[in-house]
Amino acid sequence: MDWNAMYKSKLVDIDEVLNLVKSNQTIVVGMTPAEPKLFLRNLHKVASRVNNVTVFTCLNTENYSFYLDGSFNGVFENASWYFGQSNREAVRAGFGTVSYVPNNLHQAGTNLLESRPVDIFVGIASPMDKNGFLTLSASIVYEKDVVEQSKTIVLEVNPNAPRTHGDTHIHIKDVHYVIEADYELPQVELVEPSETEASIAEHISNLIEDGATIQLGIGGIPNAVAKFLTSKKDLGVHTEMFTESMIDLFEAGVITNKKKSIWKDKFVCTFAFGTRRMYQFIDDNPSVFFLRGRYVNDPYVVSQNDKMVSINTALMVDLTGNVCSEALGTQHYSGTGGQLDTHRGAIKSKGGKGIIALRSTAKNGTVSTIVPVLPVGSPVTVPRQDVDYVVTEWGVAWLRGKTVRERAKALIEIAHPDFRGSLKNEAQRLQIL
Repeated sequence: MDWNAMYKSKLVDIDEVLNLVKSNQTIVVGMTPAEPKLFLRNLHKVASRVNNVTVFTCLNTENYSFYLDGSFNGVFENASWYFGQSNREAVRAGFGTVSYVPNNLHQAGTNLLESRPVDIFVGIASPMDKNGFLTLSASIVYEKDVVEQSKTIVLEVNPNAPRTHGDTHIHIKDVHYVIEADYELPQVELVEPSETEASIAEHISNLIEDGATIQLGIGGIPNAVAKFLTSKKDLGVHTEMFTESMIDLFEAGVITNKKKSIWKDKFVCTFAFGTRRMYQFIDDNPSVFFLRGRYVNDPYVVSQNDKMVSINTALMVDLTGNVCSEALGTQHYSGTGGQLDTHRGAIKSKGGKGIIALRSTAKNGTVSTIVPVLPVGSPVTVPRQDVDYVVTEWGVAWLRGKTVRERAKALIEIAHPDFRGSLKNEAQRLQIL
């Protein structure tokens, strides 16, 4: 079979793809590093001839016009599994074009497919090999599941998209349309951790044992943790997101993946988000294994790693241990993502630890992130009955198995000193202490 001829027969331009979009359709696109930028940058051009088009995305990395215009209310809806800055802006502006999709990451794709048919999937792919295979590159959080059930599959083939190992492969015979594109994948700007982030990271590093398997979430604190792990031995990685810091620890001999309970000798992840250096590292690298989010983040699978450590960040924690990581009251900020998935898996692991990290204050030190009760409307990302360790720059509070009174005392001790008195008074008023 001449796979190159088949590829060329499916090659179209962006206008032909836009012509596929019809009213009342559900469209799903690849997430974050796998965003199909040509499609998303041009989708607004069909606004005059369609209505009620729902586009599912996750952590958008650009400002896409189809939801950043109030006149598109009723034309497009960006249904997002995880808000980025532009989603928050659209909501604050009252455009009516964005809505959050509550989810645990390992169920995001399967729940979607159970709730409705998918008309079009648009993603990115690495260039085709001699046998006709492309890969979905740096993300298969939900993409592979959706591809297998979507009525139409469109891929933007990009030479900058790394060719990845694992469950990422898709054959050209199963693709309906191909667009050739050449843009850089989105990158995460690397910044040095602040003094506060470094203090938090040092506390966390003291909780991580040699031979542990780690999961690092997104943000400055998880990235800072890596700088304090250089004395550790034989760490492994089973993580939702592959990050730049994992390369540094691998090159330093800290991460070996040799002591993992499952997928020994492999980095296991479901997407990767970092710099060009990181994308080059994962390109055709058989030690970095991409598997579906419904597997990687399944708490049962996570728990099979002995000494599993999940490290995630939060916006606030109340005095009984409820964690909110995705909203400020009713103002939605980000998403649940895989936080509860990996946290629950870690605390079920033999010798495992679930760590929630946060700065003790926000808004330039004017408010405490340890609060008596969560603000009205705040979603509980990690329920208090699941919480294990909470870490601020002031120390570590271990809450597993503790009473509400014990939890409140421990959390007040790691709150900022400026707020400890008022927190104690509120705890007494609420009859927690």
